Amino acid sequence: MAVHDVSFAAREGELLAIMGASGSGKTTVLRAIAGLDPLAAGAIDVGGVTLAAGQPLRGETRRMLHRSVGIVFQFHHLFAHMSALDNVSLAPVHVLRQPRSVVDDRAKSLLGTLGVGSRTAAMPHELSGGEAQRVAIARALAMDPAVLLMDEPTASLDRARRDDLAAALKRLAAQRRTIVIATHDETFAHAAADRLIVMHDGRVTQRG
Repeated sequence: MAVHDVSFAAREGELLAIMGASGSGKTTVLRAIAGLDPLAAGAIDVGGVTLAAGQPLRGETRRMLHRSVGIVFQFHHLFAHMSALDNVSLAPVHVLRQPRSVVDDRAKSLLGTLGVGSRTAAMPHELSGGEAQRVAIARALAMDPAVLLMDEPTASLDRARRDDLAAALKRLAAQRRTIVIATHDETFAHAAADRLIVMHDGRVTQRG
């Protein structure tokens, strides 16, 4: 989905929801912010990095972006051969070169905060959809990004878990983290977000 003339700012500590039906362009916006899709025009300023049309993302710019921005995909993409704990610890150990013992302690704390502290040894195929989603969130947070992007975060959650996730995201935003979620779940968006943007056919049609 191509998007056109999409412009918005998300403040530090704000939880912004981009709403719209499937195919409206909201996932494309998240992928562009994360540097996964190139820009045909315009620019994105995120985490101290400027992404611009026609400028390849490489080297130090890529590293800075990946340090500043975490993304949680709708389908999780956990490493199937690694436990929940290892999935969360992998990047801080191998990218940030942090001691494994320190990283594991933080990973356990993150998993506990998200309600899956008892599943550290579980493999991805042993997790429910909701558990896998929360492990994926912990994995993104393990890099301590200033900006957290989430694509359809309630897709695998029942009502109680959606409420738990809304509360958890509010706590994360209160720690001065910027959170941008793409969702078609209107109830969740109104419960969790400080501000809403509505998209249709690749364009912003409403702000509120």
